Amino acid sequence: MNRLLIIFTCLWLLIPVLGIAQHVRVLSENLEFNGDLGSTQRKTIILQNESDQSKTFFLKNLRGNIGSSQNIKICIGDQCFNPRKDLAKIKLTLKPGETVTDMYLDFEMGIAETRGAFDLFFVNESNLKDAFVVEAVYEVENSKNKVNEFDYKDMILSDIYPNPSNRIAQLDYEYKNPKIKAKITINSFIGNPIAEYELDPERSTLLINVSEFTPGFYFYTLFLDNKNIVTKKLQVKK
Repeated sequence: MNRLLIIFTCLWLLIPVLGIAQHVRVLSENLEFNGDLGSTQRKTIILQNESDQSKTFFLKNLRGNIGSSQNIKICIGDQCFNPRKDLAKIKLTLKPGETVTDMYLDFEMGIAETRGAFDLFFVNESNLKDAFVVEAVYEVENSKNKVNEFDYKDMILSDIYPNPSNRIAQLDYEYKNPKIKAKITINSFIGNPIAEYELDPERSTLLINVSEFTPGFYFYTLFLDNKNIVTKKLQVKK
């Protein structure tokens, strides 16, 4: 009887521990892709393994609606995959307590105005009940507010120059709406944030010192009131 009582007590004490869900948490906010026809955007997916075990996940499902003219790529480090074709090949291993920041989603807007949502459903290859979901929404616009390649509803923005650049890169701009908040963000080729600059309405030029950037390709994005307006490429050389 005493032995049964001891066993019961041990099991009762273990219940809180067994009830704790050790899983992978998606730290990045829901991914939002908003852009013009034919443009491409990328977002970083940040994951954290909150367990004390190493886990390997694979992409089991791509759920939702993505138009036939839109393309999506999932990149882990330097390797990129098409989830429509390479579903089972998309794997990543997270060490105990590890936070992953080199995974990102590349989304091509396509040729038609549309909006929608989709989910990336990942499962643990050794325990299919252990899973996490990356949620994303998108909206493709026809840019009716855009007069030409550089003229937007609230701002005129030049291409960055010189491009490629090795010392100082420059952007020229002109506010059409002085109440708008504008900024330029620079991300690495794999989507990691590098720098952010607020555009001063009292000025017309932004100078960016790229001499400390690692040579390679970067993406710079114009945000107006935190809305992604356009993303273009910058090359930095030695």
